[in-house]
Amino acid sequence: MFDSNAEQSQKVDARVSGHVKWFDPAKGFGFLVSDEGGPDILLHANVLRNFGQGSVADGARVDVDVQKTDRGLQAITIRAITPPNPDDIAPLEDFSGVTPEEIAAAPLAPARVKWFDKAKGFGFANIYGRAEDIFIHVEVLRRSGLSDLFPGEALALRAIESARGLMAVEVFAWEAGLA
Repeated sequence: MFDSNAEQSQKVDARVSGHVKWFDPAKGFGFLVSDEGGPDILLHANVLRNFGQGSVADGARVDVDVQKTDRGLQAITIRAITPPNPDDIAPLEDFSGVTPEEIAAAPLAPARVKWFDKAKGFGFANIYGRAEDIFIHVEVLRRSGLSDLFPGEALALRAIESARGLMAVEVFAWEAGLA
């Protein structure tokens, strides 16, 4: 049977560009701010997961389809996410001698999160087929447009050797590793 309410629930009222005001993966939602101004736009965790991410960094740029609801504007589809401006984030001492060319030359590898503690500001992942842990700093997540990781979450990352051992320098949603 045809469900007209289901069709109406996905009606796109506008495509909006803006930035993430805040997003809390534990609460399962956050808000976006349009470049054009106006009311905040609700971003639900399910919409973010449909894009292939479990979190998004505050300040990240977004392009979304939105829908007007009784409660206000709501993002229904994410078209693109761009990490926050790196100039707005303090550099990590661990990467002070690493050039952007060296980072880009590191292979993009599929990995799985071992654990990540946002309060501590770090965690670890393992590249598929390799035993050693890859250290992931919360600032690397922010630079990559993410804000949190969850045990078992699949992702793609670039890692380099540092004074602490193997460290992630870029972290992406799993789908980035498939492209």
